[in-house]
Amino acid sequence: MTYVAGADFGTLSVRVTIMETESGKAVASVAAGYPLHRDPADPLIARQSHADHMEALTRAMRGAISEAGIDGHAIAAFAADTTGSSVIVVDDRLEPLCDYYLWADHSAHHEADEITTLARAEGLEALDWCGGTYSHEWGYAKLLHFLRHNPDKRDRVGTALEHCDMLAATLSGVRDPAQVCRSVCAMGHKWMWSPKWGGYPSQAFLSRVDPLLDGINAKLDSPVGAAPEVAGHLCPEWAERLGLKPGIPIPFGAFDAHWDALGSGGRSGDVVNVVGTSTCFIAIAPVDIHPVPGICGAVPGSVTPDTTGIEAGQSATGDLFEAIARRAGSDVATLMQGLDSYRPGQTGLLRLTWDNGDRTVLVRPDLGGMTLGWDLGHTAADELHAAIEGMAMHTRIIHERIAETGMSIAHVINGGGIPQKNDVLNQVYADVLGTPVLVPESSPTGVGSCIMASVAAGIFDDIASAQERLAPPARRFDPDPARHAVYDDLFELFRSVYMGFGAGEPFDAGAVLPRLRGFRLGQA
Repeated sequence: MTYVAGADFGTLSVRVTIMETESGKAVASVAAGYPLHRDPADPLIARQSHADHMEALTRAMRGAISEAGIDGHAIAAFAADTTGSSVIVVDDRLEPLCDYYLWADHSAHHEADEITTLARAEGLEALDWCGGTYSHEWGYAKLLHFLRHNPDKRDRVGTALEHCDMLAATLSGVRDPAQVCRSVCAMGHKWMWSPKWGGYPSQAFLSRVDPLLDGINAKLDSPVGAAPEVAGHLCPEWAERLGLKPGIPIPFGAFDAHWDALGSGGRSGDVVNVVGTSTCFIAIAPVDIHPVPGICGAVPGSVTPDTTGIEAGQSATGDLFEAIARRAGSDVATLMQGLDSYRPGQTGLLRLTWDNGDRTVLVRPDLGGMTLGWDLGHTAADELHAAIEGMAMHTRIIHERIAETGMSIAHVINGGGIPQKNDVLNQVYADVLGTPVLVPESSPTGVGSCIMASVAAGIFDDIASAQERLAPPARRFDPDPARHAVYDDLFELFRSVYMGFGAGEPFDAGAVLPRLRGFRLGQA
């Protein structure tokens, strides 16, 4: 039997999955956690340690090998996806000069605003493919923030790396920044890289943003590629630590949501909502699409070599549900009890899910969550249901914006961890979107990494063949026409409030609360 291993680095833990490629079964799946460093005085900060990541990977890998009951040397290849844009600054030997600026770190919002302002003024083409706004979550903004706030370390900067690329380099024993293999997924979506304009934005442009960026593109200059192409081979040191065979192939890495989309069975024409602590939307689009405002990025080759990956996102999903339950002194599972009996709009609450800002389509970290329509009878369960509806309606706004790229959406798939255990959410999404929603029967986490590892090892000829064997089958949630009709009305109200408060568009504020009361009374 032939085995492959895949790792998925999330916000709080890494999960290692081992799959047997002939049967397509996952024989082990083990997670190991690591701390997230927050600052109570500064809610924008979210940092993590490279050493913590690698220690957790070691525990998870050895645990998975033990759970599978196999010799680790039987594993033919290893691949990993990570969060992004999670950025680390290193010296010229790839030793960290700081902790990772995790994807959730919003410290660099001023730097992102400066990049966006100059790019708009100069008509930088790369910005169009970022949706018209450079995000505070992305690479150049975080690197500039580091340079501004660590003057004592500036002369030691060798390069900056995305987590997926740092991981592949570390496991391959790479010590020279010029030899680091960088992922198209990471550099295209977060660093404005594209062969269309010769790689990165020009050094002259970056230096005009801030002279501290002088010479930075030369420090980022190393090979760029995409899985299943091989980025390196497991070095003896890390083979011994992990319990694997030295020399096995390690393909280029990618971001977790992109490979979760593949592990969920996503193919060309599909949109996968990777619903977890946040939601990342991955559309697997044709190569001939065009950019539209508000979409985080459209990058050829970021999911599969022959398609364009479109990324969008919600900055908090599961995190928001947990926050509602925590404030109520309860938990999500308890509050979910009975929500399957709620009719559309039954609560009369309209929940704007901006509790961690808006990533798509407004790209505004300065927004906050809001709930309209409260009365004395409402409960925390009502708020949770309204939040699920709000997430679904925000998802519809994002899907409609994705469709404006010229993509025709073939299937909608709810991937990620939450849809596995929340059928209410899946049905609400189907009813709001008015289209069937497919949900993998088992967790797709780590499956995308195993798919890429199996192709890199030559076990399958291509990604589609590996998906046929390894991706789990799906359950289907069909929309109810009557519920969808009600949600159409509620969605129009949601969109007017969303664009009114978020983008300053005019709307009839005086009509909002009476209309919500009508939904509550079943009169809408």
